[in-house]
Amino acid sequence: MRLPHISSVAKKSFNLEGRRALIITTSQATLDKVDSVTREVIKTGKPTGVYASEMTEPYYVFKDAGMNVDIASILGGNIPIEKLSLRPLVRTAEDNRFLKDDEFQNKVQSSVSITDVNIDLYNVIFIAGGWGAAYDLAQSEELARKVSSAYASKKVIGAVCHGPLGLTNAIKPDGSSLVEGVNVTGVTNKQLKELMVGNTPKHPETELRSKNALYQSNNGLIDMFKSLVVVDHEHRIVTGQNQKCGVETAQSMLQLLVDNQSN
Repeated sequence: MRLPHISSVAKKSFNLEGRRALIITTSQATLDKVDSVTREVIKTGKPTGVYASEMTEPYYVFKDAGMNVDIASILGGNIPIEKLSLRPLVRTAEDNRFLKDDEFQNKVQSSVSITDVNIDLYNVIFIAGGWGAAYDLAQSEELARKVSSAYASKKVIGAVCHGPLGLTNAIKPDGSSLVEGVNVTGVTNKQLKELMVGNTPKHPETELRSKNALYQSNNGLIDMFKSLVVVDHEHRIVTGQNQKCGVETAQSMLQLLVDNQSN
């Protein structure tokens, strides 16, 4: 079980009216098991999805900056949300805000398919995590194409926890892996073991390291108590280690956007 968190990040005000942000999530609704030998996916029916705060926190950071915010998912339609993440003891302030926000809930229930996204419309692209993301972010060729296009167009890209899996099959304009030589983070293999969700198809730390990313993490006795946000200014990519990083990651993305526009 993931633990509640209170962001210690001092929220900075941005005035980005007229700019547009896109949040991309998983469409995977069940926490299926992967056989360690055959790699066969075994259906369990156990519900999962996007971890709520990894979607709600960036949404309100962008929204409160005056931006237009759209929600997309791999398949489109209703986005599954990890039920544990909306329990009263673990909800964030942004989660509570979401539960009272009909407009946001309608966007989640009728998300745009990644296939139908016009990535050129957006200034920032944020990829949310959650355990469902292990099943479809890295596996989506369309997401890889859209992220590659966003990078080539010098958009600001961000992701948290399992979200960086959505970066692993994208490429730079020269054909090399998007994350090769890029400073990034994502949920650690150690944290997945601590949460007993290590039998999923893709693990961010493993996938990022395999693509020669400059992977970083903040480790401790229990990794779920740790957090880290990594900003790669050169590549305009911001990543957060786990579910505690949504606000800081989104704010760092907006600071990058402002800095790049003023240069």
